[in-house]
Amino acid sequence: MRLHTVSEFMTPAPLTIAAERTLADAHQLMRQARIRHLPVFAGGRLVGIVSRSDLHLVETLKDVDPREVTVREAMSKNPYTASSTARLATVARTMASRRIGATVVTRAGRPVGVFTTVDALRALASLAGPPTKGSRSRARRRASPART
Repeated sequence: MRLHTVSEFMTPAPLTIAAERTLADAHQLMRQARIRHLPVFAGGRLVGIVSRSDLHLVETLKDVDPREVTVREAMSKNPYTASSTARLATVARTMASRRIGATVVTRAGRPVGVFTTVDALRALASLAGPPTKGSRSRARRRASPART
């Protein structure tokens, strides 16, 4: 049995955001890129990760203005990171046990990707076998943006 690595299934070249950017900036970046997680950097180093749900949670607090509050105030500090050569099974088990939605994948200490629960589901589907008749086209239609 072949041992798969997290880099085979990660989303490569992750977008990142500076810790001092605003929640509104993070929302805009996430919407444009259609993503739910952003690694957060300060002083050239990884200091956290922020998810769309983190942003929404902070924004529900009284007197929070998304144009003034920074990403640093909403991010999760010390994000889980894994080497690009880490075994897929190890990363998936760790994410499940810690109940986290994303892992920052690194190579030589630099981020090269993000591995999310959606990536994990794609890995599961890929490793479970070929798609059944029609399942691939339905999934692709749901994932593609509506055209107007």
